[in-house]
Amino acid sequence: MVMVEAKKTMAMAARRSFQSQLRFFKVHRSATMFDVLNPATGQTIAELPDDSAEEVAAKFGVLVAGQKRWKAVPLAERREVLERFNELLRLNMPTLAKTLTTEMGKPTAQAKNEVRATVDRVNFYLENYEKVLKEHTVLETTRVKEKVLYEPLGVVANISAWNYPYFVSANVFAAALLTGNAVLYKPSEYASLTGFEISRLLYEAGVPNDVFVMSTGRGGTGSAVASLKGLGGLYFTGSYKTGIEIASHTAPNLVKVQLELGGKDPAYVRKDVPNVAAAALSIADGAFYNCGQSCCSVERVYVDKQIYGEFLDHFTKIVKSFKVGDPLEPETYIGPVARRAHLSFLASQVKDAMDKGAHAILHTGLESSAFADGFYFPPTVLTDVNHTMQVMRDESFGPLIGIQAVDRDEEALTLMKDTPYGLTASVFCKHSIDAEEILRELDVGTGYWNCCDRVSPRLPWSGRRGSGLGTTIGSINGLRTFVQPKAIFLQHPTP
Repeated sequence: MVMVEAKKTMAMAARRSFQSQLRFFKVHRSATMFDVLNPATGQTIAELPDDSAEEVAAKFGVLVAGQKRWKAVPLAERREVLERFNELLRLNMPTLAKTLTTEMGKPTAQAKNEVRATVDRVNFYLENYEKVLKEHTVLETTRVKEKVLYEPLGVVANISAWNYPYFVSANVFAAALLTGNAVLYKPSEYASLTGFEISRLLYEAGVPNDVFVMSTGRGGTGSAVASLKGLGGLYFTGSYKTGIEIASHTAPNLVKVQLELGGKDPAYVRKDVPNVAAAALSIADGAFYNCGQSCCSVERVYVDKQIYGEFLDHFTKIVKSFKVGDPLEPETYIGPVARRAHLSFLASQVKDAMDKGAHAILHTGLESSAFADGFYFPPTVLTDVNHTMQVMRDESFGPLIGIQAVDRDEEALTLMKDTPYGLTASVFCKHSIDAEEILRELDVGTGYWNCCDRVSPRLPWSGRRGSGLGTTIGSINGLRTFVQPKAIFLQHPTP
């Protein structure tokens, strides 16, 4: 009873804190509202408006005018604004992490890691954005000069994700603002309070309020954003299903679309892997970090049958050692999933697999009253799996993994290819030449040798097939998606 009362008191305090933050933004009441829930407790912590199509259009109109002024701001001044924002991210890390943990369930240590990663990514853009804006001459003779200019797209829409809301959204708005675009930011309804934190710091850093505008809401609001005429580009991170829907809304308006969608990322452990325990640790972290809610989480594992038993022993011991609990506690490694509805989906994948002969190794202890109201799913390892099972074919996006024994590289390759997705794949073995040979055979955007679930600001991030469209983040290639070339042909008059 004491624990229940304490949880209620904490929920009320969190709600007061967030409502105070919302008053700072003078959040309006819309015809429809939605509740923001704390997934660790199931309690409502805020109520936010579902922006209508009319409200979305009005915000877009504000940005159209603001962008014309923003693109004329000298590059050095735009840089100074984003430098201040990055410093504010660093200084406000405890507050930012707590907001994320409270509304999305990410363990606090991992939330702080996300803010740090966001600072690093913005730094990369600060160091490199001028390279994609620099005009260059491609031909010059006594009579003719041909050159290329690079201009901002205009107003871009950023329909962002809830699983890494600071990092994923900054990949868009930081690059977009530096290159002279204005941004209509629609955070996920499961990370809207984080969206307010981002907006607050951008305004404090000096971004004009007609250059970055946030629109809150659920799916209808996102559809309204995607249907806008006159967008320079739309950048979406989320599920394959929603990505297809968004693309269908943008198509009639011929809007440039960048989609970073789902995955069913495989990891393969060859029999010559030098350290089975180290491979198991890396893959377990890749599968269960952020409660398995990462687009590049390891979602299926193939292990050579000669080391399958040894790998499984190490892997299950590691997973059982992960602390499940209150995400605000520093020691917690696995918290709740972000959405209550996802619990039944994960349970259905486990049931389907076990009905078809799989065996499950489950965590226990989630039956206690401390977890009763939260959206907790026990970290689950499924063995004796195969590709007739949903868990090896459909994206899980939770603390659930299937491990299958294979006979040599040929079988592993066949199974790794058996997917409509193509985001990442990893190979654990002794020699890089062997790993590269396998990775070159796979239609994925990123390949790893003896690691997984990693991103680098220097490398492009792209999905193939069902995993997305375009280079959505990272590298000079990612920055180039926020500008458009203009060809200039100059010819001296005939004497």
